[in-house]
Amino acid sequence: MLNRRDLILAGTSAAALVPFAAAAESAEDARLATLFDGFFQEDLHRRPESATQLGLDVGANADLRSKLSDGSAAGFAAAKTLTADQLRRLDAIDRGALSATGKVNHDTVLYTRRSTAAVQAFDFGGMGFGPSPYVVSQLTGAYQSTPQFLITKHPVETDADAAAFVARLAAYARQLDQDTERMAHDAGMGIVPPDFLLDTALVQMTASRTRANDNPMVISITRRAADKKLGARYAEQSAKIYEDEIGPALDRQIAQARRLRQGARRDAGLAQFRDGPAFYAAALKATTTTSLSPDDVHRIGLDQAVEISARLDGLLKARGLTQGTVGERIASLYKDPAVLFANTDDGKAAAIAYCNERLAAIRPRLTSRFKRLPPYAFEVRRVPPDLEAGAASAFSQGPALDGSRPGLVYFNLHDTSEWPRWTLATTVFHEGLPGHQLEGGLALSNKSLPLIRKTLGFSGYAEGWALYAEQLADEMGMYDDDPLGRIGYLKFQLFRAGRCVVDTGIHHLGWSRERAIAYFIALEGDAPGFATREVERYCATPGQACSYKLGHTTWIRARARAEKRLGPRFDIKDFHDAGLGCGRVPLEVLDTVIDRWITPQYG
Repeated sequence: MLNRRDLILAGTSAAALVPFAAAAESAEDARLATLFDGFFQEDLHRRPESATQLGLDVGANADLRSKLSDGSAAGFAAAKTLTADQLRRLDAIDRGALSATGKVNHDTVLYTRRSTAAVQAFDFGGMGFGPSPYVVSQLTGAYQSTPQFLITKHPVETDADAAAFVARLAAYARQLDQDTERMAHDAGMGIVPPDFLLDTALVQMTASRTRANDNPMVISITRRAADKKLGARYAEQSAKIYEDEIGPALDRQIAQARRLRQGARRDAGLAQFRDGPAFYAAALKATTTTSLSPDDVHRIGLDQAVEISARLDGLLKARGLTQGTVGERIASLYKDPAVLFANTDDGKAAAIAYCNERLAAIRPRLTSRFKRLPPYAFEVRRVPPDLEAGAASAFSQGPALDGSRPGLVYFNLHDTSEWPRWTLATTVFHEGLPGHQLEGGLALSNKSLPLIRKTLGFSGYAEGWALYAEQLADEMGMYDDDPLGRIGYLKFQLFRAGRCVVDTGIHHLGWSRERAIAYFIALEGDAPGFATREVERYCATPGQACSYKLGHTTWIRARARAEKRLGPRFDIKDFHDAGLGCGRVPLEVLDTVIDRWITPQYG
């Protein structure tokens, strides 16, 4: 399934189809680039949705526009075989004969295949923000990812596009049954989501089980086909497929989820499963791209929470808030009606307008820190109401490379009391500029990267950068006239430190869902609903939440290392160019890239 957090899977142009081998620096670089071109095509055929998002479902790949990923047992086995074969072909490359750039490309792609192989070794689970032990949950499964993809990403301009949409509706029905079969298979291995995750998933599944003509997918194709004057047949065909195939498949999945719910446990963590600790180790390494142990990650989170809390204590005292813990004092700020948007459609529209104003305000300041900016438009939108119950609090989707679609930042405004004004700006900077959209946009527009590198994502690198971007916004003066906004910035820094504590607490130390929620509320005053959705996210996609603070720590340590060694020769624009110019890489590779950049300047 597609990962909604995969920020740079987006449209592209014909120029991106040029084989990267033409730009190689050496014979072995050329061989590696040709290999990458082959890998990329193989990956497109394994995940046809990505071909559509990349705009590559044309020409020789035109048949992919009518297909979806194969979630069957045979599809899983084929993906596992492909990973092993790609690893074999990568091993045949003479790394020593590669250029410095070729080594970074090789090591980066090799890391992804090894991480994938480590996760595929477990014959259960699916994907959300990262590896998940559960093929279907509130964040995983075709029931919630494919409809959004079809509605927002599948183009409908021609009869062929509309016919492909209809074909994908039939494929979606098969995906649902494949997921249902995998649910039963995984349950046979003892892998069943906790009861509270199934409860939320059932709410979402049931809400998606509408009458055919009321279904958002059918409404989408009906409207878009009418707009293009393609006739009524696609609407009629879609309604029939929903009635005859999709609806019954959803019913079967709902019934399976209800059966699992009857015997589901309350235990939140992976330690309850036989292979749970090993799966957690693989997921933690895959998402953070570090070799830190769960105990190391837990300790880093605790230590940084103490440091950030001390900074917040001083700022809160300066506002006259002297009584109670830091968390209690932050919680009191949520109760001020002057900083709340009305929990109505108009109030939510006002919140989104404020976010777009903050995005616009930081744009002219970016040139003080960056040599190169992405050539794209960006905007903030609201998470569709029907996805709010299980969606993350905020997330990004990347722009089209050709600029035909802007980079998007989504806010979950299920309850606006969870998003007082002073919490919004730092999240805009994280998800938008100079965060994910800047970093991802630079990768997309980087002509020196092979296409496979443009479309790879590493949570440790990207989320670490986005958290570092929040720090940059403060350094650029975005809170000089907004002291509450600076408290919001540090509050979310504290929140990310807490994620390291909570994620490892749940999956390594056996914390309950309730203990984890209470920890967040006590630590930094989270609204209960916000804390609950976050904790349940970590239960469904273990390890990924730790990547933010670990990635941020790697970025700031790399910068401190460069500042110390280069002294007055340090230029922050050059540092950012070095760290972003290499494209997304594992954190372990990022350190080598920065050290290589420092050395010739230092010498």
